[in-house]
Order: sequence, then C-alpha cells, then structure tokens
Amino acid sequence: MKVAQLFGNQIELRELDNVSLAGKKGAVVKVLGCGLCGSDIVKFRHGLAEDGTVLGHEIVAIIEEIDSETSFKIGDRIVCSHHIPCFECHYCRGGSYSMCRHFKKTNIVPGGFSEYVYLSEEHLKNVAHKVPDNMTDEEISFYEPLGCCIRAVERASLNKGDNVLVIGLGSIGILMGQALKAYGMNVYGCDLMEERINLANQKGIIAFNSADIEKSHEYIYKNTNDIGADCIFMTSGADAAIPLALKTVRNGGKILVFSSTPKDFGYANNDIYYRELTVMGSYSPRPQDLAKSFELLTTGQVNVKYLSTDYLLDNIVKAFDDTIKNKILKAYIKIGG
Repeated sequence: MKVAQLFGNQIELRELDNVSLAGKKGAVVKVLGCGLCGSDIVKFRHGLAEDGTVLGHEIVAIIEEIDSETSFKIGDRIVCSHHIPCFECHYCRGGSYSMCRHFKKTNIVPGGFSEYVYLSEEHLKNVAHKVPDNMTDEEISFYEPLGCCIRAVERASLNKGDNVLVIGLGSIGILMGQALKAYGMNVYGCDLMEERINLANQKGIIAFNSADIEKSHEYIYKNTNDIGADCIFMTSGADAAIPLALKTVRNGGKILVFSSTPKDFGYANNDIYYRELTVMGSYSPRPQDLAKSFELLTTGQVNVKYLSTDYLLDNIVKAFDDTIKNKILKAYIKIGG
C-alpha cells in the first residue's frame, strides 16, 4: 500500500505491506481521504516525529475487513478520530481526557496519509460514525477538528449570549466561530487577511481586520457596552495575538488558548492578577465532543464549504507547502475512491 512518510523535514511516498487484522478485533479500512491538520504541519516543520512516521488522522474511509462487536459492517463509509481515553484514570476522572496516558498512546495504524488503516475495536466503539449518504467525504473530514473546537467551547463554560472574540480566522478559527454560534454566543472574529475575514462573515461571524490593536480594542468595546469580550479564543499561532487578547478581553474574562506560538510568550502575570483573568488551554476532544461535532456537521449547523482544498496523495508535498505559505485555508488529501 502507498503511504506518505516523514523523514526529517521531507515527506516521501513509499510502499509498505498492507495492514491486516491478523486475529485482532477491529477493522481494516480503505482511506478515501484525510485532512491535513495544523499539528501535522508542526511535526513536519519542527522534527517532532520519528523518521518513518505516517502523519494524518482526520480520515474518512470504507470498511474492507472487520471483526467487531459493533454494528459496523463491510462497505460502511465511516469517519473516525485517532485517540481514545481510558475513562478510568486520574486524568479522566478529573475531566482531563486528553491528558490520559492511554489517550496519548492510542492512534490509527499507520496513519491517515495511507491507502489502508487499521482501526482498533476501541476506535470503532468510541470515536467512529457511519457517514450519511448526503455528506461528502470532504465535509465529514472536519469531524475531528470540529470536535476539538467543541471541546474548547465546553471547557470555557460560557453563558448563552456571551460576547466572544475568535482571534485568527483560518479553518479552525472559522470552525470555532460556528461552534460558538451553535452554542448561542455572540461571535466576533478577526484576522489580517481580507479573504478570510470575508469568508468568516459569510459564515455568520462578525469579522474585522485586527492589524491595528487600538482600533480592534475600540471596536470590541463599542460593541460590548464598553465592557470587552467575555472570552477570547486564541486560534492564531501568531505572537502578536497575545497582546490583542489582553487588550480586548473584559476584566474578569477568559482567554482560551487553542494554538502554540513561535516564541512561546506567556500572559502577563499582573494582568491575570489585577484583572482576575482566567487563562486556560484546550487541546483535543473527548468522544462526546466528537459526537456533538458529528451532529453539528450532519445537521448543517456548521458549514464547511470553501474551507478545504483537494490534493491527491501524490501531491501531498505541495499540500504541505501551500498550507505553510498560507495559499490555502486547509488541505484535504484524496487517497482512495
């Protein structure tokens, strides 16, 4: 089977032996396509994965072989995530499912940028769904990234009608904004790229250009009765997003960190102290967040049209390059058919 493997800072197409059940519970699936995640880009650019790693986890696939106690069967088109918590450890009992050691060890084999993948019985029971006929592969491939956004919204514990600002309107920022709208928030969004601002506005997000921090501050305060945003969602990986967040969040408000930044700057201690700010992170979804994501996508409450660009597996290097150069919002790698 053909796979795309990571070697240093190069992506190479190689042939590996086909995966098989070999007496294991679970399924072998033919991958139809896989979204290119920001985390794949980070691992690629910073050498954070071992040589030979097959990246990719946002898969849509068809079951070709199965031995499972679930209701899935051969021929089913499914969408599946890659990590599963144990539900029993200290982290899981405390609600920190993505910190669970079992969660971090589980994955699809060998990875999503592959013609075939093995899914364990745990995957089938907890994080897989049969795709409705009216959903395209590209649309449902947003299942896992939207699940990540829903986890962030849930962690923020906001009240319906709160004013929120999403900083960074890439594909994740636009997903986050729509998820927040589905939860009943008043959603603002900002970016430096007019194309992204216009697309966000089309998706129902009140979006503006944040090149000028003072004007951004004035805009948000003007629209929130001179209070500021109740919560900032940091979906931008730019260092400049941090002072913008501190400038636009209200006293006593929250900042939810949903991205890494190049220089790893922190938030000012005295701002947090004197303004009673809450700064928190959100990383990866629970099975229930993924179930909510599936619901929002299949009912049309979140619209992902125009968020991704298709590439064939043979052109995956270009997909990485175009993503890094901000030529596209998000790449979807078409593999099978």
